[in-house]
Amino acid sequence: MQKKTVSLVLGSGGARGLAHICIIECLIKNGYEIQSIAGSSMGALIGGIYAAGELDTYKHWVKALQQMDVLRLVDFSFRRSGLIKGERVMETLKDLIGDRNIEDLPISFTAVATNIEDQKEVWLNHGSLFKAIRASIAIPTVFTPVQYRGKTLVDGCLVNPIPIAPTLRDKTDLTIAVNLSGKADSRQKKPVQQQRPPINHSVDSYRQKIGLFIDGLQQKLGKEDDNEELGVFEVVSNSIETMQNLISRFQLAAYSPDMVIEIPFDSCAFYEFYRADEMIEIGRAQAQKVLEHYQ
Repeated sequence: MQKKTVSLVLGSGGARGLAHICIIECLIKNGYEIQSIAGSSMGALIGGIYAAGELDTYKHWVKALQQMDVLRLVDFSFRRSGLIKGERVMETLKDLIGDRNIEDLPISFTAVATNIEDQKEVWLNHGSLFKAIRASIAIPTVFTPVQYRGKTLVDGCLVNPIPIAPTLRDKTDLTIAVNLSGKADSRQKKPVQQQRPPINHSVDSYRQKIGLFIDGLQQKLGKEDDNEELGVFEVVSNSIETMQNLISRFQLAAYSPDMVIEIPFDSCAFYEFYRADEMIEIGRAQAQKVLEHYQ
């Protein structure tokens, strides 16, 4: 039986985008051949890594991340345009996977970013893979913008959180879109806080104190319970969520892909990358459910 060829559209949604990993794996396991990928924000990151043939490498790395590991990847910026430079995580991924030009990848790939100067979306489908990914994930006020060929680029989710349009000329059998802004699922459980051992007076005590300080900083940026005022990250992420949820609905209605796999928008917060195992399993379950219905 000949495999059905697929144009895969991977949507934006921060750490929820880790669900893309198992969705890709499920498609391959069920006999689909991915020939083209278009991604926005986290969808661009996962899609680009898969197109480079390094999804397994990334999966093993991200599943091993703990909360402290994620925080160590944060390199604060002294510029007014964003809190985080993003260079540390990009360099880590380059070392892990290796950079290459998009046009040299075995799979057609497009990352979507936003040109904030002319308020238009930009399709990045040639040049450095990680330069394109870095532009596509540049969440406003969180990551500093990327200067790329005379343009100031930020996160693609601002204009196109589900970039179906770049795949319209593909000669594939199906277009499958992954929407990370699906309906809320009341069954989603809040994560159990990772416990840190008590500080002792060994040679590691200084390191432990730094860790506790960073944890406290994250708690101030976030919100510990429902009675507290929203933190900085929640204000930014909730505002972007509201906007991209609305745009996503319009995109799906306008382009009507052959198949849509939805991940509940309340699965996790956009910065909770240490919950990789949970998000990957949610991706597996959602993909299997849709694929069983389609077949």
